[in-house]
Amino acid sequence: MEPADRTSADAPPVIDRGAGGSDSRPEAIKAVPVRHWGRWIASVVVLYIFAALIYSLARNQNMEWGVVADYMFRPIILKAAAVTIELTVIAMIVGAVGGTLLAIMRLSKNYVLSGLSWLYIWFFRGTPVYVQIVIWSFFGVVYPKIFIGLPFTGLAFGGWATNKVIGGVVAAVLALGLNEAAYAAELVRAGIISVDKGQTEAAESLGMSFGMTMRRIVLPQAMRVIIPPMGNETISMLKTTSLVAVTGSVLELFTQVSHLYSQNFKIMPLLIVASLWYIIFTTLFTIGQHYLERHYGRGFGTNETETAEKRAQKRLQSKVTADVSEPGNWD
Repeated sequence: MEPADRTSADAPPVIDRGAGGSDSRPEAIKAVPVRHWGRWIASVVVLYIFAALIYSLARNQNMEWGVVADYMFRPIILKAAAVTIELTVIAMIVGAVGGTLLAIMRLSKNYVLSGLSWLYIWFFRGTPVYVQIVIWSFFGVVYPKIFIGLPFTGLAFGGWATNKVIGGVVAAVLALGLNEAAYAAELVRAGIISVDKGQTEAAESLGMSFGMTMRRIVLPQAMRVIIPPMGNETISMLKTTSLVAVTGSVLELFTQVSHLYSQNFKIMPLLIVASLWYIIFTTLFTIGQHYLERHYGRGFGTNETETAEKRAQKRLQSKVTADVSEPGNWD
């Protein structure tokens, strides 16, 4: 029998080999990259302005770079810089611990704890930190003495003069730390909310207490969300310590610099010295923040997912190779 007639769609393709008998194929496309002339022009203009600014500052005799180099590493400046770091670290510890407690209170089902936490955050975020520093500096005006006892009973176990207890450093730490706690509370609360609720339910099903669940399950996962904004808060705190100059009794970096230029009138060079130290500390904190983010961000993000997939593929490939190399696995 003759096969059925083929349609034109079923016919094999005809290749035109041309006069020389070779396949006739289209020429390769010559891709020409798009010229972004606007980007290049903008880059040149910005670099030109930046170079002009640097050149102007470097050649300006009024900047007195020799004075800057002379004061940069003087012991009096280094000691003031150390005080600035101490204030920053202590205030952030107070703020982080207080913020964590306030965040847990805010998320509590107890309306009293939740309400008090909201009231605290509302008050300290609603008043300027500068005003709070001044209030704590003059706290002895409101309460000349601080007593330890039972309220509403008249029982007092001891008392001290407020000005002796709350000096300049203590007032600065209280003002900066308690104010930071209000902002840190919202950051920690956002981090806790970001953790899936199923994590808490799973921990409760295993018999974990609320505190253990927070310490071992929720907060370690929330750190991925908390660290970036908390790092920004730390850098902001570093520069906020300069407001302590209003007390006049805490010789942090800006206060010490202001005392010096009030005596020798080298205002701009000494301000540059302070600015350079702030930039150095900010850079160091930024590097530390980067490593903390990388540590707590393991397992998240596109790069981490791709790396995990590659490791899984490598394990699968090694398993297949092992199975093939064993004669007993050929069945």
